[in-house]
Amino acid sequence: MIDLRSDTVTRPTAQMRRIIADAVVGDDVHGDDPTVNALEARVAEMFGKEAALFVPSGTMGNLISLASLAQPGDEIIVERWSHVFNYEVASAAALLGVQMNAVDGTNGQLTAELIEPHVRKANLHSPGTRVISLENTHNRAGGRIFPYEEMKRVRALAEAHGVSVHLDGARLANAHVETGVSFRDYAACCDTVTMCFSKGLGAPVGSIVASTGATIALARRKRKQLGGGMRQTGLLAAAADYALDHHIERLRDDHANARRLGAAIDLVEGLRVDHEVETNIVIFEVDSAVFSVDDVLAQLERLGVLAVGFGPGRIRMVANLDVSSGDIDETIAALGQLTRR
Repeated sequence: MIDLRSDTVTRPTAQMRRIIADAVVGDDVHGDDPTVNALEARVAEMFGKEAALFVPSGTMGNLISLASLAQPGDEIIVERWSHVFNYEVASAAALLGVQMNAVDGTNGQLTAELIEPHVRKANLHSPGTRVISLENTHNRAGGRIFPYEEMKRVRALAEAHGVSVHLDGARLANAHVETGVSFRDYAACCDTVTMCFSKGLGAPVGSIVASTGATIALARRKRKQLGGGMRQTGLLAAAADYALDHHIERLRDDHANARRLGAAIDLVEGLRVDHEVETNIVIFEVDSAVFSVDDVLAQLERLGVLAVGFGPGRIRMVANLDVSSGDIDETIAALGQLTRR
């Protein structure tokens, strides 16, 4: 089965499994897991930050970042279709007591001009803006890359207003590979930054948060409060470290596969890719006069391809480590066999 539902479905490679088995471990809650400590120091250096923290998931990484920057009653500006607003079960509101102000972006991107009218000071009636949250690449917008120059402008706006910036960089490695902008330069645009190891980088579990030493110390406490304090975590950190060594540059293959897939989808009557394919995500619209989403998904599954519905009339496919160029050929062939209404 060719699994294009997400880049989270990848399985550890044989070599990654050997690295996991041989990892030197300790108790990370006590701070003495050498493999975790080495990974955190490596990522902190890579991002140009003072410290980093290994966490179980990107959602937890985002949550503890926001918890470290905002207080109950504060407001966070987010893009309306961002992951933190749509796919994290309202955790910031439910667990942190903060309010999100969702602003309509363009292709998932918030410009400084779009943000500025929504930045406000706290008063008797209104919360004050405490954080601007960005996403790069943007999942719901089809893996679109947030332009680096615009990120710098948002950073300047935030500094002018005394506001922090958080970057949900779950797929930041995809943006880095495609643009050539360094992790350090991206991270310089924000106070806290996360990155997932379990998406395109192909590790089984884990994300990272990077920031100042003081913020990471607070984030470590927040992680513990949320039940994210793990023990012999070096087994997972070893996989993440291997991914940094071996799976960043290969993301180019995923991007090439996604672009080829997107071009083929556009040739199928009743299907239309609704964005420019920049990285590894392809989202396409289904013409209800020709197909239904459920029918397309069912037919593809019978033909050996898994995809996922992504809102009304839309399907998402994500190129990933476990999908080869030959698998894309087979997927394109399957698309050509779809039976219309």
